[in-house]
Order: sequence, then C-alpha cells, then structure tokens
Amino acid sequence: MKHLLIKFAALFFVLSLSLSACSSNDDGAITNDIVKIKIETNVKSGTFRITKFIDSGKDETTHFTGYNFTFGPSNVLTATNGTNTYTGTWSITNSSSSSSGSQNDLDFNIMFTSPPDFEELSDDWDFISQTSSKIELIDISGGNGGTDYLTFQKN
Repeated sequence: MKHLLIKFAALFFVLSLSLSACSSNDDGAITNDIVKIKIETNVKSGTFRITKFIDSGKDETTHFTGYNFTFGPSNVLTATNGTNTYTGTWSITNSSSSSSGSQNDLDFNIMFTSPPDFEELSDDWDFISQTSSKIELIDISGGNGGTDYLTFQKN
C-alpha cells in the first residue's frame, strides 16, 4: 500500500510539472489554429462572389459583378465570369506574435497580378467577421490611411 502511495505521489508530481510547463499562449495558439482551419474549410467549400469592395471610400463593387471566386487547394484563387478567368493566390496567416486565439490575429491574404481591378484586392486583409456564408474583411492602409472593405458572399 505504501509503495502504491509513493507511485501515485510521483505520478501526480510529474503531471503537475507537465501542466505548469504549458503557457497560456499554448491554448491561444491551439484556438487560433482551430479558427484558421474552420475558415479554410469554409472558403474551400463552394464559390463566392464579392458583394462589397470599398476602396478608400469609393465603391468599386461593380468591377467584380458576375465573377465567381474559388478558393482552391494549394492556395490557388480563381475568379471567373464564364468569359474571363484570372488566377491568384490566397492564404490565412497569423499576424500576431502573441496567440490570443482570435480571428483578429489572422490575416486573409489575397494576391492577383492582373488585371488592375483584381490587383486592388491584393492585400493582407483583417477579419471583421466570418460565417459559413459570408466573410467580411477590412484593411487600413499604412501609406495613405485609407480604409478598404471587402465582403465575399457564398453563392
């Protein structure tokens, strides 16, 4: 019985050390990874259209009317309207060195090299909100201080 008690005390001590070695940032990193996976899974299922693109106060949504956006594997982003097809890239990255577990720490990165209207989408966007059918993004420019808004709605 005494031998069993010593083993239990040793096991409790080892577990206590293991748990105390984990920082609170570990939980935030795990949560951030879960949010990232959830968003990636959402955007990879189906096609989206742009329902709002405000570039420094100017509504430029009509530049993307009729285009369907597909966030494909290997971070390939495709925009097509049946006649024209443009290919770019997309990714979601952690923009903060501290992992608080918030989608506010995640960037939605979009990159198109042409045409000029699509190049305007190229940025590291911050999330305002996201659901299974809508992603609302914002970018505050460091250069001119303008604020851009971009919304993708699932078809």
